[in-house]
Amino acid sequence: MGQYFATITWSRGQQAFIDNQYSRGHQWTFDGGAVVEASSSPHIVPLPYSVEANVDPEEAFVASLSSCHMLFFLSIAAKKRLIVDHYKDEAIGVMGVDDSGRAFVETVTLRPKVSFSGEKTPSREMLEKIHHQAHELCFYCKLGQNRHHHRDTSLALISQFTTQANNHVFSYSFSV
Repeated sequence: MGQYFATITWSRGQQAFIDNQYSRGHQWTFDGGAVVEASSSPHIVPLPYSVEANVDPEEAFVASLSSCHMLFFLSIAAKKRLIVDHYKDEAIGVMGVDDSGRAFVETVTLRPKVSFSGEKTPSREMLEKIHHQAHELCFYCKLGQNRHHHRDTSLALISQFTTQANNHVFSYSFSV
């Protein structure tokens, strides 16, 4: 299996630090050269110590899960000779608190809107099957199976789909 690398960089600058009043702004640098400005979430560390415009780890987790699901969905659809014109997911992550009082990402709701064209129109049953297969293949969905990386909590992935195929709109949801 592959290895993936990210370099996380933060510098104190002129901040006192020991008073816990320092910027959580930092950078993520990836092996391909992309640099992402990151910070803690303002929901967790108040402004001005968080940088609201930057990506926080919770947002990145939600985006990673959604992106993984989308990439497998597109691959499966292409193999089934379905023409996907557009895919947009406005995914939402919700924090919860476990039995020991620790915060964690409790649910991630995927809400992809997918449009198709071409002669082959996917049925509702086929779309549900493709989304389920994408979920099964997505690497992040296996996190709950790997208990030594997760404390005694599991991530619930809820999927809500709106799909447009040849001017027919299908909207449905299921929990995985």
